[in-house]
Amino acid sequence: MTLREHPPMERERARLLNALQLAHVGDTVWELLVRSRMIYRGYNVRNMHKEAIACVNAGAQAKAMARILPVLTEEEADVARRGRNAHPHHGAPKNQDAFDYHQATALEALMGYLYLTGQEERLLQLFMASQENE
Repeated sequence: MTLREHPPMERERARLLNALQLAHVGDTVWELLVRSRMIYRGYNVRNMHKEAIACVNAGAQAKAMARILPVLTEEEADVARRGRNAHPHHGAPKNQDAFDYHQATALEALMGYLYLTGQEERLLQLFMASQENE
C-alpha cells in the first residue's frame, strides 16, 4: 500500500507535464518529508511548526537544491532546470529572494517528478543528501 491513487506515471508522460505542475506536487512531497522527519526526531507541535516554516521556504529549499545539484543525473538536472526556468504568473513572494524562489521551484519540480514516476528511493536519497549538515 502506498499513498498513490494510480500507478506511477511513465517518465515520458511526466516529462510532458508543465514544470509548475510538477512543482505543485513536489511542494507537498517536500513538506511531508520535512514534517515526517520532525515527528521521528521527537518534535512537539509548536516546535514542528516553527521548524517547518524554517525548512519549507524558498531560502531553505534553495540551499537544499545546492547540496544535491552535484549528484543529480542528467535527467534529474533537466527536470530541475525546467522548474528553475518556469515562469509563474506571479513574482517571488515579497519576503523571498527571486534567485532562491527559482531554485526552490527547481527542487519542488524535481521532487514532484520523482514522486509521480515512482522513484521514491531516489527521492529519499536526494532528500537525505539535501539535509546533510542540518
